[in-house]
Amino acid sequence: MSGVLLIAEASGEQLAPTTAELVGEGLRLSIADFGPVTALLVGKNIQAVAASLGQLGIENVLVADSQGPTPPTPRWVLAAAEQAARQLQPEVILVTHAGGGRDLAPSLAYRLGTGIVTDSTALRVENGELVITKPVYGGSAIAEFTIASTPRVVTLRPRAFEAAESPAAREAHVQALDVPSTDDAIEVLEEVREQATTGPRLKDAKVIVSGGRGLGGPENWKYVEELAQVLGAAVGATRAVTDAGWVTPSLQVGLTGATVAPDLYITIGISGAVQHIAGISGARNVVAINRDADANIFKYARYGVVGDWKQIVPAFTQRLKELRG
Repeated sequence: MSGVLLIAEASGEQLAPTTAELVGEGLRLSIADFGPVTALLVGKNIQAVAASLGQLGIENVLVADSQGPTPPTPRWVLAAAEQAARQLQPEVILVTHAGGGRDLAPSLAYRLGTGIVTDSTALRVENGELVITKPVYGGSAIAEFTIASTPRVVTLRPRAFEAAESPAAREAHVQALDVPSTDDAIEVLEEVREQATTGPRLKDAKVIVSGGRGLGGPENWKYVEELAQVLGAAVGATRAVTDAGWVTPSLQVGLTGATVAPDLYITIGISGAVQHIAGISGARNVVAINRDADANIFKYARYGVVGDWKQIVPAFTQRLKELRG
C-alpha cells in the first residue's frame, strides 16, 4: 500500500472551500514519504470542476460522475469511495469532517475493515507513523491516536488545517472511475440548495457572532445581526434558540449543528452547554458576554465580559462603527 487518497466535495460548480485544506494536508503527508496524492471527486456534472484540482497541486484525479437525473445518493457515493480505495490501495484516506463526509468516512472504514479517527485537528508523522490529534470529552481534553490498520481513514475538522502555501499548479490527469451499480434504498427526489446569505457562510467564516437564550427573546436578535454585520461576520445560534424558532436551524452551532473553527467566536447570552462547546472547540479565540460570572462558557473563553448584554453589545457595536469610519 502507498499513497494518499483525498475525497473532495464540489459545491455547485466549484470545489468546496475545505478542498484546499484536504489537498494541503495530503501534500504534506506525501512529502513525509506516504506516497503520491490522488483526489476522488464525486458528484453530478463535475468534469469541469475536476480539472481545477490541478491548480491546487494535484496531478491525479479520479472522477465519479453520476449520470442520473438527480444528485448521487449517499450509498452511490460510498460505493465510489470504496471502489477508489480498493483500486488505489492507499496508506491514508482523508475526508472533510463536514456535510456528507461525516457519514461517508465511518461507513467507508467499515467497508474496508479498517480504523478511523474523526474530527481531527492536527496530523504529524513521527518515526514513520501517522499521529492524529483530536479533541475529546466535548473539547475539554486533547488526545492523540494512531491507527494500526491500513488504509488509515481520517476526517479533518474544517478550518483546523492550513491550505498549501503557493502550491505548484499542475495539469491534472483526470480519469473516470467506474462505479459499481448499487441497489439504493434511498431515492433523491429533489435537491434543495442552501439559501444565499449576505454574509459569509457559517462553516467557512473566520469571525462568528452567536446568540443564546440569554438574549431574552427573538425581538433582541437584531443586536446579534448588527454586530455581525459591522464585523463582517457570520451569525450563529445555540440549539435552544433555533428550537424556539427565533432563527433558522441552519444557524445552529454545536454537537447536532455546525462544527466551526473561526479565528474569532463571540458569544452573547450563551451559557456554554457541553453540546455547544463541542461545536466550537476548534475556535482560536472565544469572547464571552454573559451576566452570570459562573457560566460554563467562561472556562473556554480567552476574553470574558461579565454584565448585561443590553449595555455591552450596543455600545460595543457603536464603538466599532466609529472606529471603522
